[in-house]
Amino acid sequence: MAHEDQQLKVAVVGYGMAGRLIHTPLVLAAGLRVSDIVTSDPARAAAARREVPGVRVHTGLAALLTASTSPDARPDLVVLGTPTGQHVEHALAVVAGGIPVVVDKPLALDESGARRVVVAAEAAGVPLTVFHNHRWDDEQRTLAGLLRAGTLGTVHRFERRWERWRPASPARWRETAVGDDGGLLLDLGVHLVDSAIALFGPVTSVYAEIRALMTATDDDVFLALTHASGTLSHLSAGSVVGAPGPRTRVLGSSGAFLVTRFEGTVGPFDAMDPGPGMAGWHVHGDQRSAVRCAPGGHVDFYRGVGRWLTEGGPAPVDPWDAVRNAAVLDAARRSAASGSTVALGG
Repeated sequence: MAHEDQQLKVAVVGYGMAGRLIHTPLVLAAGLRVSDIVTSDPARAAAARREVPGVRVHTGLAALLTASTSPDARPDLVVLGTPTGQHVEHALAVVAGGIPVVVDKPLALDESGARRVVVAAEAAGVPLTVFHNHRWDDEQRTLAGLLRAGTLGTVHRFERRWERWRPASPARWRETAVGDDGGLLLDLGVHLVDSAIALFGPVTSVYAEIRALMTATDDDVFLALTHASGTLSHLSAGSVVGAPGPRTRVLGSSGAFLVTRFEGTVGPFDAMDPGPGMAGWHVHGDQRSAVRCAPGGHVDFYRGVGRWLTEGGPAPVDPWDAVRNAAVLDAARRSAASGSTVALGG
């Protein structure tokens, strides 16, 4: 483990979209060092060497872990940006190697797999966290601040949409996978569920509609969650949405919080964009006022990782949150299959 005055050495496993375009830039922006990259693709390996000077490139996780038996070559952290179906196997291998690990979301395909990884990490005393980066979105940070301040009063409904117009789906494994590891439920649904639980607490029941309209796996998802707090969350993700709805609408006894756009998505509410530096609107009927973004960003996840590993603070995401999220997604599958609401225990 690096001392506080040294750069943490990070190994990024997988150099596709997640590893190359998300994790590596954020790791570097947080002031950490990408020391190793794992990819079996020669073109991606060449790109890694060009884009991260001095990086060591390995053809597989086993090769990285074998090299890591040497203290000089041992990374302080492994980031798993591999396909979802490999997360449990890869996370258990890193835990067995005794190296702290960040797993891209979702931690596993189901609650059983997620629980297995967390229990193994705790038994081995190996730090583990999960990359639920959308907790650091502008709207999420800002909304959390409004809730802490009581600005919206008692919230009775939380709506969040991740809707896109993609009738011709990109040829990525998430859209083409016929097995359990593809589809919007595990891609975007896990972010939606994590955001709802982070804001409004445990879920007591789930109703879901999950369909495949244009792809080999689910591309149209709706979840209705009942929280123990009394708040209802309506969450949707879709790829065949010609008119995306407002990104976020939160209804409370003292008004509403409305977010009309997300990540540059073009839709019918563009004219309501509040402008630079603003996260959304505080609305009372026909009255509205712009709400300034709370400070922060996705890089704060890896800044938190640095503090977690060097100072012994809390993990940026409690891995048990990933287990709870997986339980909700499992219930959503059962609900969609049966057409009924599924209760969650505890």
